[in-house]
Amino acid sequence: MDPKENKRSLWKSFDYDEYQRHVTISTIGSTTESAEEIDDKIVYMEDLEKRKQVYGICGECNEPGTGEKWCQPCNAKRFKDNFKNWTSGNKDIDEFIQQSQINAVHHRNYLEWIPFENFKYITYITRGGFGKIYSAEWPEGYTYSWDIENQTWSRYGKKVALKSLYDSSCIGTEFLNEIKTHLQIYLLDVIQCYGITQDPNTKDYMMVLEYCEDGNLRNYYMNHESDYYSKIDNLSQIARGLLDIHNTGKIHKDFHSGNILYKVDPFISDLGMCQPANNEKQSVKQEGIYGVLPYMAPEVLRGYQYTKASDIYSFGIMMNEYISEETPYNNISHNHALAIKICKGLRPNIFKYTPKLLADLITNCWDAKAENRPTAKELYQTLNKWYKCKNEDSDTESQVNEDSDTGSQIYEYNDKIKLNRTSEKRSNNIQTHPQAIYTSRLLNFKNLPEPVNSDITKTTLHSECFDCQLDELDLDEINLDEENNIE
Repeated sequence: MDPKENKRSLWKSFDYDEYQRHVTISTIGSTTESAEEIDDKIVYMEDLEKRKQVYGICGECNEPGTGEKWCQPCNAKRFKDNFKNWTSGNKDIDEFIQQSQINAVHHRNYLEWIPFENFKYITYITRGGFGKIYSAEWPEGYTYSWDIENQTWSRYGKKVALKSLYDSSCIGTEFLNEIKTHLQIYLLDVIQCYGITQDPNTKDYMMVLEYCEDGNLRNYYMNHESDYYSKIDNLSQIARGLLDIHNTGKIHKDFHSGNILYKVDPFISDLGMCQPANNEKQSVKQEGIYGVLPYMAPEVLRGYQYTKASDIYSFGIMMNEYISEETPYNNISHNHALAIKICKGLRPNIFKYTPKLLADLITNCWDAKAENRPTAKELYQTLNKWYKCKNEDSDTESQVNEDSDTGSQIYEYNDKIKLNRTSEKRSNNIQTHPQAIYTSRLLNFKNLPEPVNSDITKTTLHSECFDCQLDELDLDEINLDEENNIE
């Protein structure tokens, strides 16, 4: 009997909320980073029985899968056999892509070289702090799994985003580092990178990424009506994505609403600045820092290294923006004077109908002392618990209310006010000051004070309307010295 006749799919379907889509490969010395991991969702490479239970077995080698409909050893051999059939024309890129294919334990962490002519209807979208973004149709699409019955790859055509970095015609470390980060952080809430291509006209290399038709967080809340529960659900998913990043031992370093994209669900994007949390090579005091000023933690503004806690500060600013539907500090210049005020305790408005439990979480995230901020795991677990109380029975809801002492506020405030704004009001809230800048740029501030929490923040947080933003007159005395304090 021909062995091929017995080949059939033996993969299992599983609950994505119960298990992650792929194995985790344990690394020596990773115990300190694993403290935040949601252990019951993780399937380790060495745990053969759990791999078999969750993913099923490969219909060809009869070994447990390494991820959803994926067998790393069998697919690595298939990729190797195909190496001779393609090239980018650049040896370093070829080797980079080949290694990703050999090591891939799931379709979300392999790359391919995609000839530019394979894309259709390429359209310019926007430019950010580091490059340009285009949309394109990719009819062939990415490889999802091996079709064992038909002995061919199953592919899924789709619309994608093409991201080029400025002056990337000569492949650089920044470009490859961002792609490496995508390969290391390939969980559900982080944007997927499918491969690399090259613009034949500019010669710039481009990342091929998941396309999110709803744009970034700001676009999303301007154009979609949401109640508190849907916002808590989305915030929970974003926190889960940040936890994914932190669990790999990395920090995002540029976490803001423009780097959160929407396609039904939210995804964290722009991983180019991601670095190991214990990176000792940073010298921000000498070189300056890249980022969006309103979202940057005060200790980072003062020249200290980025940490996981600085990502949490940024999450708090983003969370408050999403709840209030107002960009932070939109009525003043984003300059040295604002950096001083942030260090002195200035924080954005908290919308007057924000439930106390959400307001408290926001202020905990943007506490001046990094050690007082919650971890990404605590953020995710808290937000997920609050969201789940919507669908739980009354006994569970009562327990949640008893634990948080404020859980019922979500119901109360959903009835009290609709969070959605009119399109006219939303547009008025976006970058009203000509020097309010919401894209990443190089900043180098000097003589910033020690970060503190403002007394105003503590005493008036839950008043009818919390507003500690300043107008230009209030900042005049600081602006006089600005030219001497920023490079």
